[in-house]
Amino acid sequence: MAESELFERGLQARRDVLGAEYVDANLADTDEFMMAFQRVVTEWAWGYAWSRPGLDRKTRSMLNLAILTALGRPDELGIYVKGALATGVSVDEIKEVLIHATVYCGTPAGRQAFRAAHEALLAEGVLRRPS
Repeated sequence: MAESELFERGLQARRDVLGAEYVDANLADTDEFMMAFQRVVTEWAWGYAWSRPGLDRKTRSMLNLAILTALGRPDELGIYVKGALATGVSVDEIKEVLIHATVYCGTPAGRQAFRAAHEALLAEGVLRRPS
């Protein structure tokens, strides 16, 4: 099945933000059943929402961090921390987004978000563990 223009645009945006290695590995590990989900995510989230001109990618990244905090999705948040760095969000801005989200989402959600973000920032080498 030939991929749609929306899929191709979304795939490029997804690779730009999350990294080609991560996205390509994710797609390579996808069977026909799960490819239906991959198409939806790539076309709607990345080809449509992330590719719209109304907000820049940095702003969209910060929104994702807050939304994922609100939803209590620390595993996804960790992935999007790397994407936030790629779109120009600083470590201090990530911290401020999470503080703001903690106030509105509650401390359990904030704790999960901070822990997930911390691990992702350590993995990316932008933070170091205290010695």
